[in-house]
Amino acid sequence: MKVHGRCNLACRYCYLYEGPDTGWRTRPAAASDTVLALTAERIAEHAAAHRLPAVSLVLHGGEPLLAGTDRLAAFAGLVRRRLPAGTRARVTLQTNATLLTAARVRALARARIAVGVSLDGGRARHNTARVDHAGRPSWPAAVRGTRLLAEHAPEAYAGILLVVDPALDPLDVYTSLLELRPPAVDLLLPHGNWSAPPPGLHPPPGRPARAAPGTPAPYGDWLNAVFDRWWAAGRRETRVRLFEEAVAALLGLPAGTESLGLDPFTAVVVETDGTLEQTDSLKSAYPGAAATGLALDRNSFDDALAHPGVAARQSGPAALAADCRACPLLHACGGGHYAHRHRAGSGFRHPSVYCADQQRFLHHVAAALARATGTGPARDPTTAGEGGTR
Repeated sequence: MKVHGRCNLACRYCYLYEGPDTGWRTRPAAASDTVLALTAERIAEHAAAHRLPAVSLVLHGGEPLLAGTDRLAAFAGLVRRRLPAGTRARVTLQTNATLLTAARVRALARARIAVGVSLDGGRARHNTARVDHAGRPSWPAAVRGTRLLAEHAPEAYAGILLVVDPALDPLDVYTSLLELRPPAVDLLLPHGNWSAPPPGLHPPPGRPARAAPGTPAPYGDWLNAVFDRWWAAGRRETRVRLFEEAVAALLGLPAGTESLGLDPFTAVVVETDGTLEQTDSLKSAYPGAAATGLALDRNSFDDALAHPGVAARQSGPAALAADCRACPLLHACGGGHYAHRHRAGSGFRHPSVYCADQQRFLHHVAAALARATGTGPARDPTTAGEGGTR
């Protein structure tokens, strides 16, 4: 739910406000009472129709705290009251933490709203791209807000979301985050594609294909370094969602992230004007990529499920490129994040622009699993000269 469509920061790499889709400019800054009420009704309608035991509601932006904690708490309460008996709601707020105060932290905890924080690392030097509209650093306010959350309401602290920057030392970034005591860390790859590659990647021209042996994989190498530190810690210092989901996927279990596995896409975005869209990540591809033409006042969430763009993301291997369908990592990788497969002029039916990185990472995790269980080779073939990144 986009409770607020503006942000108090101007992060230099932001795919939403600095990317190709400028639709946010024409939408209301904040969701109205009418839109919030209708959202609650549609959530309840969907939960009742499908007899859902639980729903996940993410209060998003922009910066959702610009809407005010009283308004956020009231909306969360409204959704819970509307839900049918037996359906619970997990409500999470994703914030840059700069507007958090002790009072706001306590108010969110009372409203049973978990709080996730977006940072690029646990030190000022990791967050130089996260600045306000005057170019001033956001780090002092962000770290203060994050520490208030850890100290005053640890039960409401959902964790830290981080976009990987291969220019930063992976172990320095990871250990710095541990100092902020997150119960979980979510590592995301920057949104990019074959036509607009992410930083540090230079995909070959022509038709995208599955990564050839020896293809550079800076993001895979970065993730592997953090994985080794996390895996060898002797105890779980924090949850790392990507690592846990990778282990699950390689063991044949469902993966709960868009970046891995073949589980169907299960999220929809309600914009501040009440329109329904696919996830914001698609806006990194081209203007209007996330649009559905649907709106709360005339469409249900079932209508969103039937939208061709959503249906394509729920059809499993059939929606993937031939190279992906033939790959031995198919069920663990799932073709990678949908937005990362795009190429201008030919759509999304390609391997991920991070194909080499995904392979490098998943082979590395598989090797660690094999060593731990005694079920396979003791070495990682991507680093031991046994087949490159195949």
